[in-house]
Amino acid sequence: MAEEKTIFARIIDGEIPADIVHSDDHCIAFRDINPQAPVHILVIPRKPIASLFDATPEDRELLGHLMLVVRDLALKEGLDDGFRTVLNTGAGGGQEVFHLHFHLLGKRKLTWPPG
Repeated sequence: MAEEKTIFARIIDGEIPADIVHSDDHCIAFRDINPQAPVHILVIPRKPIASLFDATPEDRELLGHLMLVVRDLALKEGLDDGFRTVLNTGAGGGQEVFHLHFHLLGKRKLTWPPG
């Protein structure tokens, strides 16, 4: 039996609409439908990597690219006073969708510890 596609794979494939704010050959970024801050964008690789646990040395450039996209989106969204980047890994780390993704959060006071 084939593995069911994640919601993120379905967004990448255009099966589910999303408010896409960035798209290139390596990744897409879109606004979270359940935002935890006024700016809450998800940055996901087109390559289906389940979690950071599943990244390989060959993914080094892709992971760096994702981080630079996060930075560029933060600047585009006016988050020059600061922002938070979150990468949940594994169920115990709060990961709900098993397709690697970075959360970009900003435009509100972000406290520590995050919870």
